[in-house]
Amino acid sequence: MRMIIGGPMGGDSHHARKSQVREAHDVSLKEVLDVEAMEDAPLIQFGRAERSGPRTSHNNALIITALLTNYEVGRIFIDSGSSADILFAETYDQMQLGDVSLEKVNTSLYRFAGEVVHPRGMVSLALTMGVGVTRKTCMLKFFVVDVPSAYNGIPGRPTLNAFQAVISTYHMKINFSTPGEVGEVQGNPLQSRKCYMEAVRKGQKRTSDEAHQGVPPSKKRNDTCAEEAPVGTGAPAKVQPAEELLNIKIIPGHPEKITRIGSQMSKETKEE
Repeated sequence: MRMIIGGPMGGDSHHARKSQVREAHDVSLKEVLDVEAMEDAPLIQFGRAERSGPRTSHNNALIITALLTNYEVGRIFIDSGSSADILFAETYDQMQLGDVSLEKVNTSLYRFAGEVVHPRGMVSLALTMGVGVTRKTCMLKFFVVDVPSAYNGIPGRPTLNAFQAVISTYHMKINFSTPGEVGEVQGNPLQSRKCYMEAVRKGQKRTSDEAHQGVPPSKKRNDTCAEEAPVGTGAPAKVQPAEELLNIKIIPGHPEKITRIGSQMSKETKEE
């Protein structure tokens, strides 16, 4: 899983997200789960006979093909670890949606190692899965991100919840609830392995390029005084002093024996 977090889940501001957390304390389990609706929904389960992936042991990601608006889009990575639905900018541009405009987004996305991704914007699109009577369409908000990827899109938990879907990477399948029946989409093991190889190749190339060219220094965060060392150099982080330092003689007559303290500390010592 990619573990993408962020996006306006419950609001596109810090205040809105804090309000959502406070409201969660007052919500009971019965209010979270619509029990009556769940009783009418078909049972979603996976059996040994339903396995559509490789018969040997595998660790393939669940990669499917689905309809996004009127386009059949492959290389869609279903990721239950993502709090947002992602559409990559290259795919979005190729779709040439015309009148469909991007909404401005203030909230950034964060990957598992803390890398920050600023979305180009957010767009509402119809995603369709299944065929025949089990065909199901939901309107979803996708974050358009302009970063290289082996995938065209990464639907996350918002998609799974909208479709009332359950995934099984073992069976290489996603099952979802429809009136009276269970819809399903089978994963593509070949696409999964090709995407994995491409993702690894791009990652290795990016690491190699950074090691040879150096990485521009990251912007300093307000809560730290440490500068990050360039990726791939092996150099330790260089810590900068928080204030101007003063040389203080420890033993008179021995200039080599000195220590350094902050100017503020020196001022407080003199006052005492």
